[in-house]
Amino acid sequence: MNDPRHPRTSTAHTCRDESLGLEGYRALDRMREALTGAMTGGISPTSLALALFDWSIHLAAAPGKRLELIDKAVRKTGRIAAHAAAAATQPDTPPCIEPLPGDHRFRAEGWRKPPFSLWAQAFLLQQQWWHNVTREVPGVSPHHEEVVSFAVRQVLDMFSPSNLPLMNPEVLEKTIETAGANYLEGFSNFVEDVTRQATGQVPVGADAFQPGRDVAVTPGKVVFRNHLIELIQYAPATETVLAEPVLIVPAWIMKYYILDLSPENSLVRYLVGQGHTVFCISWRNPDAADRDLSMDDYRRMGVMAALDAINAIVPDVKVNAVGYCLGGTLLSIAAAAMAHGGDDRLASMTLLAAQTDFTEPGELALFIDHSQMHFLDSMMWNRGYLSADQMAGAFQLLRSNDLVWSRHIREYLMGERAPMFDIMAWNADTTRMPYRMHAEYLQRLYIDNELASGRFMVEGRPAALQNIRVPMFVVGTERDHVAPWRSVYKVHQLCDTDITFVLTSGGHNAGIVSEPGHAGRTFRTGLKEASALYLGPDEWLAAATVKEGSWWTDWAAWLAERSVGERVAPPAMGAPRKGYPPLADAPGTYIFQR
Repeated sequence: MNDPRHPRTSTAHTCRDESLGLEGYRALDRMREALTGAMTGGISPTSLALALFDWSIHLAAAPGKRLELIDKAVRKTGRIAAHAAAAATQPDTPPCIEPLPGDHRFRAEGWRKPPFSLWAQAFLLQQQWWHNVTREVPGVSPHHEEVVSFAVRQVLDMFSPSNLPLMNPEVLEKTIETAGANYLEGFSNFVEDVTRQATGQVPVGADAFQPGRDVAVTPGKVVFRNHLIELIQYAPATETVLAEPVLIVPAWIMKYYILDLSPENSLVRYLVGQGHTVFCISWRNPDAADRDLSMDDYRRMGVMAALDAINAIVPDVKVNAVGYCLGGTLLSIAAAAMAHGGDDRLASMTLLAAQTDFTEPGELALFIDHSQMHFLDSMMWNRGYLSADQMAGAFQLLRSNDLVWSRHIREYLMGERAPMFDIMAWNADTTRMPYRMHAEYLQRLYIDNELASGRFMVEGRPAALQNIRVPMFVVGTERDHVAPWRSVYKVHQLCDTDITFVLTSGGHNAGIVSEPGHAGRTFRTGLKEASALYLGPDEWLAAATVKEGSWWTDWAAWLAERSVGERVAPPAMGAPRKGYPPLADAPGTYIFQR
């Protein structure tokens, strides 16, 4: 019972009890959302419902838009009717609508002949009409418009005639050829995939690309380890090396060896072969005990700890720093903080498909708003981390034609297994992200855009990108759905330094892993000096020099041009006397954490 003689104690107990009660109510909400997230693949139903409500109520209040859609529907009906009439007498009638760039569902010759051509044309016209339905509805917020358009596209893709065995000429041809054995083989593939997923096994064929045996085989040593990183120093491949070492900061969302795949397409091996002393961070795969690791922990225990180790192993020399994807964003934060504090240990910066301004982050923004953030926060709170399976659905939907339906057709209807490549095996080797760090990352960068606006604080001081003065080499990729190149290009507006910008063919991963000798690769390049006028992305695209081959060769020349002095003898592996002894052979131990 409360003692009236001690009112302060009584009040304190009451406040504490109320606080515990409120936390219990909030925990109930978090648990409910975490359970929902397990069923929705990490997508917030509330966020989707808000978008649908915004769109539908504005469409209902727009008679002009509805009349426009009726007019378009009549016109498209007339087009398909005219095409059907022409195709009845002339089977080689050209199509009345072509698929969008990158849509390869109807490229087989069988889709050019009736009735398959009519089904494909009708679907494409319907797809175009639904695009008009979800776009330019007066009053709908841009974000909700994107979400609704995306959701409708997923539904349409689900019912594409290419997914139906009796409407797909390739599947029918395969069925006749194999007397139906393709369905038996496809069912076997489906059962095997479901079994592997349920038991936590890697996808079929991925076990042929084991780190340390088939990939991540560039020789080297782990020369530093803390709770968050292993720092790998790679063995030299040339008698002399450029004086400045290279530090690679990969993204922590996946394993680092995207940059050290098979020997023939390893960026690390290429750099070593060009005479660079290369260091690379291998991030720990966090678990529930790491839930309170912050973004600043990743900066201090990652980038800054790696620089300290490199400075001990290769003293009195500046470092060429390289950041890939989220690693590039983290490197930018670290470099800005270093510049503010007078730390001049960087010789140059290279950003590979890395964003510094998140106002236009691409299709990932579909899954990042305040409702979705609260949903993800609850999912991470429940486990202490965000695992790949919690957001697998969202990432697959971003490229559903490539990652879902094309696989469904090939492996389950045609009964053919797609060959496994090293980059596909790497993509299946997923990692987790700590609760606090990932929540900070999404809130501070994606939603609040603190870095681009100069409000991202490090140790009480703003990490202003304008303070970076070292030359920069920035790479964007043409078909990047994670870091669109126009978003990556915004670094020109944020940094007052010389920037060499490269736009390479390919996507977020394949555009970066662009080894010399790979057929069909091209890239554009252009230099903006610090004193030059700013060009918009489309102006830059028109003025940039187009080159054949790999951008790696231009980058290697760029690094060599900025090296000071003559080539030197390779440094020793580690620095035992300074507390950085070799601890293990590359690729280390963190890479094997599951």
